[in-house]
Amino acid sequence: MPQAETMVQERDLRPPVEADPAFLADVIDGLSQRKKAIPARWFYDRRGSELFEEITVLPEYYPTRTESGLLAAHSLDVGRIAGPGRAVVEFGSGSSVKTPLLLTHVDASAYVPIDISGDFLREAAAGLSGRFPDLSVLPVEANFMQPVALPDEIADLPKLGFFPGSTIGNLVPRSGVNLLRDMIETMGIGAMLLIGMDRVKDTDILTRAYDDSAGVTAAFNLNLLQRINRELDGDIPLDAFKHRAIWNDTWSRIEMHLAATRDVSFMIAGRHFEMGADETIHTENSHKYTPRSARQLLAAGGWTPLREWSDDKDMFSLILAEARPEPTAP
Repeated sequence: MPQAETMVQERDLRPPVEADPAFLADVIDGLSQRKKAIPARWFYDRRGSELFEEITVLPEYYPTRTESGLLAAHSLDVGRIAGPGRAVVEFGSGSSVKTPLLLTHVDASAYVPIDISGDFLREAAAGLSGRFPDLSVLPVEANFMQPVALPDEIADLPKLGFFPGSTIGNLVPRSGVNLLRDMIETMGIGAMLLIGMDRVKDTDILTRAYDDSAGVTAAFNLNLLQRINRELDGDIPLDAFKHRAIWNDTWSRIEMHLAATRDVSFMIAGRHFEMGADETIHTENSHKYTPRSARQLLAAGGWTPLREWSDDKDMFSLILAEARPEPTAP
């Protein structure tokens, strides 16, 4: 059976998925632009979340193991500085695989994981509840890219935000600043934030981390097209696209693209799109920071850095910051 017929048949056999209006709007708008782009948050359906967890253990992907080492070495220091009784609020918790490294050493009163992938969120929360039976675990299914209503149970508790993985690097600076300010709105003045930020380094190390030899990152990127076909009534030919990762020195970031291997046309939700050979859909940024640019980003978002830790090769950093009232004068 020809591949195109197989793809249609497989899609028809799947149970229908109700289209997320925000997903549809972002895809239609992004593909209608001269420079096509789709926000990276739409990577994370269940399959995308699973593929990302596979990425984190790849030999080329250094951020997870480096950050985990820093958390194991310095979470006790974080706990001492933050003090007891804080509710730990994790933004974009995913599988919460790094969270136990923090919760083991921080005297937390509750743990609130926030993630857009509901099934993945609830499974991870159940696992954390089993590992920390005396800790109140309160999952919130939400888009953390805007202020989030936290559970009433922690309304009066001091907060410690947790934002690992250098996820802040997925955002252009203006969006990163907006997110940091939204975190203050979510948690309040006086909250603390433990954030992971990837550092500028050799470009070969960076590109290998986002274009691994096993092709897992490529599958993660291409899964976005599969999700569009499944959820938005698309007929994008998957074999017409390939994964591409490049270093953009001007913006200090790795960019991920889906590049058309030939002229291609397709439909999404009744809308027709065309792309020329080698035209791309920009799907993700991963900004890298120097120590100074990391502190500047945090300060612009309303956070005052308190402590910073890095590994012995300066590959990655953890920064603990505090939300303080804005000064009325310089």
